[in-house]
Amino acid sequence: MALDPAFRTVLDTLERADAVPLVRDGDALATRAHYRELSMARRGPGFVPEEVADVADGEFPGGPDHHIPVRSYRPAEDTGAIVVYLHGGGWVVGDLDTHDPVCRRVANATGATVVSVDYSLAPEHPHPAALDDAEMVLRYLSASAYGRPIGVAGDSAGASLAAGLAVRAARGGGMRVDAQLLFYPATDPTGSHPSVAENGHGYFLTAADMAFFWEQYLPGGAGATDPDIALLGTDVRGVAPAVIATAEFDPLRDEGRAYADQLERAGVTVHRVEGPGLIHGFAAFLGVVDAADTVVASALAAFRDLLA
Repeated sequence: MALDPAFRTVLDTLERADAVPLVRDGDALATRAHYRELSMARRGPGFVPEEVADVADGEFPGGPDHHIPVRSYRPAEDTGAIVVYLHGGGWVVGDLDTHDPVCRRVANATGATVVSVDYSLAPEHPHPAALDDAEMVLRYLSASAYGRPIGVAGDSAGASLAAGLAVRAARGGGMRVDAQLLFYPATDPTGSHPSVAENGHGYFLTAADMAFFWEQYLPGGAGATDPDIALLGTDVRGVAPAVIATAEFDPLRDEGRAYADQLERAGVTVHRVEGPGLIHGFAAFLGVVDAADTVVASALAAFRDLLA
């Protein structure tokens, strides 16, 4: 179907403001600042955060002289579940503030306490630093959950990290994941799927953006065959049931669908949520694009069912 008219307006506005492409002059720090500015501006004047029962900042030990900042959201109606949330941003950009609205929505929609992880970013900290940070948080929560359901969730690069965590947990070693929610995950460092070419220009995230992000995270291709990040082809037997949401006009659409296919072939329960007319990053447009709200609500409802 055609691009959703609301997203056409969004994209036209971004183009007029010279806000796209996302990557600024091939520079990670400039891109990080630009992404943060876009994320904050998207909320508009008079923005009021979705109310949750409680929000608290903290940190987990990540090793000698390393602490991992987190932000925890307790939902209005607590079901007892716990969700580790990993923000998107190509492993290079994004933080606790940029994804605060999404985490609030996840908490209230699922009834889970959401722990958002401010993992180490590339290029200063290439793979596997981000995944290792996320694993440290998940290990701690697994040890203290006392039978409470535990899920992992994320968007884009964060969805890639969440999927990698689920794979690591399936191998054992003291981690537990009962369900995973992946919004438009990055699963293929080769960028070889047809949607990369079909949707690689003009729909916010570009093929060139993704190539830049992969190079920052896997400099010189180092780690590009690691099964925790090159998820297509890795052994996914026994991983947690998944909700996988994709967008029609997303360069990553086909690799998200391919990962869903791979999980199903391995006997994993998968709930697919398609996003007709939507672009990459649609979960960040809650309250702005009605169709995005609808698709996110469907994904979160399915995730809540899996956690239950």
